[in-house]
Amino acid sequence: MKRHLKRQAAPKNWPVPRKGTTFIVTPNSKGLPVLVLLRDLMKVARDRSEVKKAIHKKDLIISGKVVSHEKKSLELFDTLTIVPSKEYYRIVLSDKGKYGIEKIDEKSSKTKVSKIIGKKTLKNKKKQINLADGRNYLCDSKCAVNDSVVIDLEKIKVVKIIPMKEKTEALVIGGKHAGMKGKIIKILEESKMAEIESDGKNFKVLIKQLMVIE
Repeated sequence: MKRHLKRQAAPKNWPVPRKGTTFIVTPNSKGLPVLVLLRDLMKVARDRSEVKKAIHKKDLIISGKVVSHEKKSLELFDTLTIVPSKEYYRIVLSDKGKYGIEKIDEKSSKTKVSKIIGKKTLKNKKKQINLADGRNYLCDSKCAVNDSVVIDLEKIKVVKIIPMKEKTEALVIGGKHAGMKGKIIKILEESKMAEIESDGKNFKVLIKQLMVIE
């Protein structure tokens, strides 16, 4: 894999100008690399070396975990803590389908919403859920694939289930409607789609491109 990505080839959901330094960074997973976030979006770091210094000093925390590399990616609803200044942020999706940030308080930084993409029963008969951000948790509550969960990042456990059902608020996380929010009007199980009402207009979207939110 290439170590750097040309700026003009950056993913469309990265909110970075196409002009600037020739190379940007190749992420180590889907999402927005912390280097791109701090340097290009937040503009709190001038270059890669400043980000590396902050990482070396353990000044950056993503969703409860200390950042160890500038390629570390923040995914949707991840939280970023800047330790020295006690600032807290969350990754969001704009109505244009691009990643953005919103400032939050310390309490909000301790939780995160994520989508269930898989479930399995372990040998001890405990239920494990697999989330879209790559994390796995044990969950005793009744839940299903495509539901969302609220995670307590300090206690590392599920504290709430948000079911994928009609009349629930949802965010489109992929496709041409990415970034749009609305209410689920109807779930079409056979076609694996849902009908969404947003700002007085209805449209259909694949359930895999949809995430229920609070």
